This record gives sequence, C-alpha cells and structure tokens, in this order.
Amino acid sequence: MQLLLQGRGFDVRAYAAADPMLLDEELPQAACLVVDYLLGDRDGLSVLGSLRKLGWRGPAILITAHATDELRRSATGAGFSAFLEKPFKEHILVNTVTSLAASSGSDA
Repeated sequence: MQLLLQGRGFDVRAYAAADPMLLDEELPQAACLVVDYLLGDRDGLSVLGSLRKLGWRGPAILITAHATDELRRSATGAGFSAFLEKPFKEHILVNTVTSLAASSGSDA
C-alpha cells in the first residue's frame, strides 16, 4: 500500500506498529490515516482513538480482512470515514484516500 500510494504522489509514512507511529512528532500534519484493524500491539480502532486524544482530526480509513457488521458499526462510531474490506482493488484505496484528503483540505 505504501508503494502504491507513493506512486500516486502521496507523501506516505508507514509504521510496523502503532506505538512508534503515535510518537512521531510530524503525525499532526497527516492528511489521512489508513490503518489495518488487526495490529500487533493494538487494533485500528484504538489507534484512531489515541490520535483523536492527541488532537488529530483528519479522515481515517480502516482496512480489514475480518469484516463483520459489528466491526463496521464500531468503525463508524469510532470516527472512521471509510471501511475497506480486503482484498480490495488498488484503485478503491487510491480513490478513497484521494477523496478524503481533498475533502479535508490537504494535499496529502
């Protein structure tokens, strides 16, 4: 995903785990968050919750291979702008990030 989005002109930061991401001092400038539901040290819902507590208000996309109606409702309730079920076509991710970054007024 990182290479795909970089190839489309997005400035991308990728992290192997949530905790190092949350320590990144440049995180508040992020135009959009793309996060997997299942992470090694947290889940995507808690990552967005932590970002919101830090004051970040950008749009967020949750991706998962374990979609359920309950998870979809939880993601919406947590503030995710989009929910993508794996596997998804590359253009779906690119179009979603493009749309959300544009609506947030950022160049991504």
